[in-house]
Amino acid sequence: MIPAMPAVTASRGSRQSTHAALRFGRLAAMGAVAGLILIAGVWASWGTAQHVMLGKGREQGTMTVKACSGERCTGPYTPTSAGSKARARVTIEQSVAVKKGQTYTVTVKPGSSDVVRSGPAGLLYAWVPLGGALLLASVVVAGGLRLTRVAWVMAGLGIAQLTVTFLAL
Repeated sequence: MIPAMPAVTASRGSRQSTHAALRFGRLAAMGAVAGLILIAGVWASWGTAQHVMLGKGREQGTMTVKACSGERCTGPYTPTSAGSKARARVTIEQSVAVKKGQTYTVTVKPGSSDVVRSGPAGLLYAWVPLGGALLLASVVVAGGLRLTRVAWVMAGLGIAQLTVTFLAL
């Protein structure tokens, strides 16, 4: 007589449901982490990108960088859009995209004397945080979610965005 058979079956079923629950928990956690990374990339990019992408009705012109100190560069602003006024001094963040003595097309942030680069180079530069987020999230998607094809696509998009930005600046 072998009464142990039902106990083994019940134990195996319990292990399978525990394994399924752990797998679901891992997928949910890694999906949430990947989603959070991508949302953070969009959030970080949108602060600058909104001024470049939604430039209609905003002051647009050119800025010649005269001086840089710390993390800011300053220079005169020459308007190119209707209703925009010339300014003796506007400020732009100093980065690899801004060099002293160069003239850049810019959009003025409403209610301030701060400007952001506009045009194709400014748009690409504004979305650099999203490119980095795509690269980082691709590692989470490949390792945590085991979706290697999706991860390769995400990584490819991130690398392409960063490369095109580098070449445009």
